[in-house]
Amino acid sequence: RKILHTPVILKIDRSRGACKQIRRCTPLNQAAAMLKVSALTVPEPQRYLSHRQIEIPCFIDKICPFLSILSLSNNQLGHGSQSFPDGVLSPLFNLRTLNLSHNQLTSVPMGLPPSIIELYLKGNLIKQLHERTFIGMTKLEVLDFSGNKLTNDGLGNSLNVTHLESLNLEANQLEQVPQTLPSSLKVLNLGSNLISSIKKVAFSNLKKLELLSVARNKVFEVAAGAFRALSFLHQLDFSHNTLQKVPRLLPRNVHSVSLSNNRIRSVPADAFCWGNQTLTIGRRVHVELENNLIDSGTLDPKHRAGDSTFNLGNFARRQENYELN
Repeated sequence: RKILHTPVILKIDRSRGACKQIRRCTPLNQAAAMLKVSALTVPEPQRYLSHRQIEIPCFIDKICPFLSILSLSNNQLGHGSQSFPDGVLSPLFNLRTLNLSHNQLTSVPMGLPPSIIELYLKGNLIKQLHERTFIGMTKLEVLDFSGNKLTNDGLGNSLNVTHLESLNLEANQLEQVPQTLPSSLKVLNLGSNLISSIKKVAFSNLKKLELLSVARNKVFEVAAGAFRALSFLHQLDFSHNTLQKVPRLLPRNVHSVSLSNNRIRSVPADAFCWGNQTLTIGRRVHVELENNLIDSGTLDPKHRAGDSTFNLGNFARRQENYELN
């Protein structure tokens, strides 16, 4: 009988039964494990398993060679010393997306398949990354570490991923912008951390950035020229911080800047221009300054030039902006 090689998705979450442990197969439990997973070889888009203890067989490459999406979110992985052995998923040579969010992992499992493109680890207990965690994962493009306990020291130099494009570090314990991030990044979310200031060299290595969020931190100061290297940045979010003035020399090509819910009282003359070139020339720029301390009468007239729009009122933000989560 001809087998259709359609992508296979395995989703196991707490709503259908808790997954407390993933173990390698032994000759005694191999048959049972094969029975649990063998149904996934049929060409159906998605199946749910409800066993209280799921075993991923070490021969899963023969049982389900086309497994491309595996979701083990909302379980208890990491609760126990051997709940996720190193290399347990390595046979899944075709795996593209792995979701381990909302478990109890204290570290990133080692020996993950190098075929992974998207890795989600949101809402775990990860404090530190091993320097060899991502060795060999050259295809990784999307990485979500939001809602963990990572610090700058814990992050270290471990994010040596050459093709990473999207990195979510929201809701961790970072006190400054990490200085060892991949230069390939296009989307970076640093929201809801403990960052208090932005140094001039903070983003100097991130020349491909298009979306940047540092919202909901404690930022009170941004060094002039901190955005100089970000020629491709078009959306910038510094809302819900403690800024007292609009940062100087904002990115040249920015389309949307959110500075709402700060303590801003002034807009420097060079906030939206570089030398003699104003940032608003030839296109629309949307700047959100609501819920600050600005007197609109003190705004420099050239900040209202062209097609730029300023929101100064105490009203809800327009829902036209990006979402990083």
